[in-house]
Amino acid sequence: MATPPLPPRHLVSPAAVWMAVAVAVCVLAVLPVLGVALIATGSSDGLWSHLVANVLPRATVDTLILMAGVGLLVTVVGTGCAWLVTACDFPGRRVLEWALLLPLAVPTYIVAFCYADVLHPLGAGPTALRALLGITNPRDLPLPDVRSMGGAIFVIGIVLYPYVYVPARALFAMQAANVLEASRTLGASRWRTFRSVALPLAWPAIAAGTSLALMETLNDIGASSFLGIQTLTVSIYTTWLNRSSLVGASQIAMLLLALVLLLVLVERGARRGRRFAATARQMRPLHPRPLSGTAGRITALLVSLPVVLGFVVPVAHLANEAAARVRFAGLSPVLFGEMVNTVILALIATPITVLFGLVVAYAVRRSRRAAAVAVVRVAGLGYAVPGTVLAIGLVTALATADAWIGAVARWATGVPTGLFLTASGAALIYAYVVRFLAIAANGVEAGLANIPTALDDAASVLKADRLRTMVRIHVPILWPALAAAGLLVFVDVMKELPATLLLRPVGFETLATHVFAEASRGTYEDGAVAALLIVLAGLGPVVLLSRLGRPRHAGRPPGPEADVLRV
Repeated sequence: MATPPLPPRHLVSPAAVWMAVAVAVCVLAVLPVLGVALIATGSSDGLWSHLVANVLPRATVDTLILMAGVGLLVTVVGTGCAWLVTACDFPGRRVLEWALLLPLAVPTYIVAFCYADVLHPLGAGPTALRALLGITNPRDLPLPDVRSMGGAIFVIGIVLYPYVYVPARALFAMQAANVLEASRTLGASRWRTFRSVALPLAWPAIAAGTSLALMETLNDIGASSFLGIQTLTVSIYTTWLNRSSLVGASQIAMLLLALVLLLVLVERGARRGRRFAATARQMRPLHPRPLSGTAGRITALLVSLPVVLGFVVPVAHLANEAAARVRFAGLSPVLFGEMVNTVILALIATPITVLFGLVVAYAVRRSRRAAAVAVVRVAGLGYAVPGTVLAIGLVTALATADAWIGAVARWATGVPTGLFLTASGAALIYAYVVRFLAIAANGVEAGLANIPTALDDAASVLKADRLRTMVRIHVPILWPALAAAGLLVFVDVMKELPATLLLRPVGFETLATHVFAEASRGTYEDGAVAALLIVLAGLGPVVLLSRLGRPRHAGRPPGPEADVLRV
């Protein structure tokens, strides 16, 4: 008589369970985009024809010009600084190596407000310049207006160039001296060696960093609107709030999403087929060439200029204005409440985002199939979608959920709940989680990549299930990566503006909305303290990135910061 087969130990494999949970997270990330598409199919009562004729042409042109200008600026500044601090040794290099990350701590809208005040005809900059030149009448020294397309490109670009600098520096540090010296041996000049050898090898990192900076440019609403640039993102905001047309705003949002998709495709195409691999057994590290005298001083001046313009000038202005405000009127009690609101939102959104990122990244580790990689890409979609678009998409999803909750509550208790989710701040938490899920997932995935799979095999031999293995083995080892991802998400939530402006409950203000409101009224000094608090909070991740991002050995792969900044 044949022995019956043993029953399967697991009806469903653990990998399938993890993948199912990760897919559920991805569905949550995609829902806002589907909500935008659903709203856009409605009728705008003739507003769309007005938008097509009078709003979209200018908004599209302004958006494309702004992206082209910012893309060029961040590429040149980020790549140039990355190469100089990697290939040259000049006075102050070790300080500038991490100081070049400091502009990341200052949101673009705060830098815009600062420069609008500093470069005002009666501001500190023109006043000091006139005193130096002996000019008394401001009309005798006309200066470019920062409230212009050129001003917007400068402000946004000087803040976002670290998105290119960080991965480009990591890729330059990977390059072996053998390869570059071979080019020099064949008679190529230093410039030609950089242009023909070093730059093409680092192009994948440069393209990825530029793409990320352009996505941040598309997400910007504070700097663009304040400087008078009518981008598609600003048009979504004004159409929704000023014209009270959610359908019209959704239709513009679909156009913006198409632009984001085009940007992603262009970036992927630019990196296609370009990979760097070191095949030499003895790969000599790239040692920086010493620069002294005039050459060293000029190089130090050039590399320090982005730090001065992107961090020192705006932060010094903020500190001065904040001190003057405190001396004159003290700290506003309203500011304390807004700081509490900001911290509470960040404390709620951060652990949820990191937990979801851990689920998605662990699903990829459990299953290395193409479907798992697709899950990570879909989960990171929110980072590529501007906050205004997420806000519009969440309106439909949460309004539907509110209707279901209200129906159940009326049936069970007879008491209507109203806009339970929308008015409670849940919409903001949802938007933050979707928006910054990619940061958490990529950071955790980078940490998991450093854990050998032999530990998983050993745990399996000892009969430990996958959940226990993750809790007892992976999470303790992953703690630095989890902390880094959590810190980045926490600060990004604190300074997020577009989604917060559109989804915050009535009467609910954060530090970011406080700064935007004061700047919109022209009372910059009243928002200086709040802006300075946001900047100080952003210094933590910058210090962390500078410590993680310093290449210990040339030839090693890019550090964790390249994975954290990757989309």
